[in-house]
Amino acid sequence: MNTMRNSFIAILSLTIFLLAGSGLAFAEAKITSSGKVGGTVTIEGAINPGQELYVAIAQQKQFKPADATMPHEKKKFAKTAEKQGFGQDTSIPPLFYVLTTNPKAFGKRVDDTRFGGPSVFLGKGRTKGLYSTYSYLLDKDFDSIDETAKTSLGPITTQQQWNLLKWANETAYGINTIVKEGNRVGKIVIFSRTVLQDESSNNYWDKGTKINLDKNTGKFTATFTSYRHTPPDTAFDVYVNGVKQGDFKLEGKGFWLKKGFRYMNPLWIVIGAIAVGTYFSMIGAAGGMLMAAFQVLIVNTMGPVGVNAANVLKPSNMALTLFSPLGSFYRFAVVEKRVAWPVGLSFGVGIFIGSIWLGKYVSALLPMSAYKEWLAILVVIMGIKTLLEMTPKAMNKRKNIKAMTQKFNAAVKKAKETGEAMEMGSIEPVKTGLTDYRFKFWGEEFRINPLLFAFLGILIGIVSRSFGIGGGFMLVPAMTTIGALPMYVAVPISLIGTCFSSIGSFLGYVMIGYWPDWVLAGAIIIGGFVGGMLGSRAQKMFSEMQLKVVLAITLFFLFFRFFKIEIWI
Repeated sequence: MNTMRNSFIAILSLTIFLLAGSGLAFAEAKITSSGKVGGTVTIEGAINPGQELYVAIAQQKQFKPADATMPHEKKKFAKTAEKQGFGQDTSIPPLFYVLTTNPKAFGKRVDDTRFGGPSVFLGKGRTKGLYSTYSYLLDKDFDSIDETAKTSLGPITTQQQWNLLKWANETAYGINTIVKEGNRVGKIVIFSRTVLQDESSNNYWDKGTKINLDKNTGKFTATFTSYRHTPPDTAFDVYVNGVKQGDFKLEGKGFWLKKGFRYMNPLWIVIGAIAVGTYFSMIGAAGGMLMAAFQVLIVNTMGPVGVNAANVLKPSNMALTLFSPLGSFYRFAVVEKRVAWPVGLSFGVGIFIGSIWLGKYVSALLPMSAYKEWLAILVVIMGIKTLLEMTPKAMNKRKNIKAMTQKFNAAVKKAKETGEAMEMGSIEPVKTGLTDYRFKFWGEEFRINPLLFAFLGILIGIVSRSFGIGGGFMLVPAMTTIGALPMYVAVPISLIGTCFSSIGSFLGYVMIGYWPDWVLAGAIIIGGFVGGMLGSRAQKMFSEMQLKVVLAITLFFLFFRFFKIEIWI
């Protein structure tokens, strides 16, 4: 009997010794959560004295590349998996955090992290860029991690999982497709937080994290702030030094955009769309780009896990570039009669062909996104050209625009003196032909080649399909520089072309399965339509010169956006 008792005590002692050596906690940890996304989660308990603390918080519902069902994402994962060292069935929690007193066990802080600026000139990679900051990068070799730390990662147990976790949290595509959370410097996402230490580190990604460990007793308290855009009713498992201690669930806070994957009151989206739609209808350009900026910077549209953010943002964007022109159409076309239909329709047909048909094949053959930065050069040239058109020398060459401007100014002056509403000039067709269309506007004759602009529309349609924009930022400058048309005529034509390109691009996305977030799109439709009505009325409050200045400023803004010079935004 004594022999059996002694054997039992020996086995128990050996077990305790082995557990102590592995650093596992004996006391059950207590998990306290605010219960809401964006609130705090606190884990407190005790581990073996002298040990480092590793608290892994892992989303219960995991993701693997094989879960991706959309064509672009499936193609990307198939191409990336072998290169990055993970498989189609490798699964990880999209949201995964490690709260620790020993962050060096998993990776290191990298002080010279570069970002922003044109990669076509500066190169690609974390060591190339216009701006400098610092970040935390995970180690590449999973097996090189200290054994105690490695066994504390909960569901992450293999090199392939580690590779996918690293790629998902440290690349723009991984963050925008899987994690949906990013650490920002200004408005630029640098990486996604995974390993966190106490905020006394002063690292920007550790803000809101508090860790207190008494190594003499092993007692600890770890608190972190959950991600404010965590999907509603998301459940997490909690592991303390490798032992699962419990779980918690976070409820939503605010209106959840199911496909936009963000909390946002639709009213704010409507207000934003009204502002963009008004601006867009006044100058006929950059509506899609400005709405995209609004979605990225304000709404932060991301898309469901497994769908890249761009493939939700772009179809939603089309709502603005389609319905804002419709909101302005009645006034421009019916009330004021200043739509040059032959040019507008030729533009529209060309853009439709380019966006829905040719754009599909060109995008498949050429990585159009790689040429996006080159558009910046074209955009800034058009901006400079627009400013040069306002010089006295240029105005003297275009006597019809100069005379029209003088008549506009006289009409404005008369309206102010009489207190009556100013009447805009209307288009009076003179000659209609496939290559020669002439019309009078405010008594001045203008001439343009509809066929030429149909071919130009095809090119713009291809660009529109590739980048998810309306193309107005190229349409209006093309008409004012190449076509020598006044802004009051160019804008309505541009809106027709943009409307066609939006229909073509939207159908192109829908045909391969990419649908917008309908609440987001609905809010944009309402705001865009109202903005179109307001913009068409407000345009006549500005002179030709003022509209061109606004257009030039917009083009320079797009130049900075294309070249990723945007830390100032």
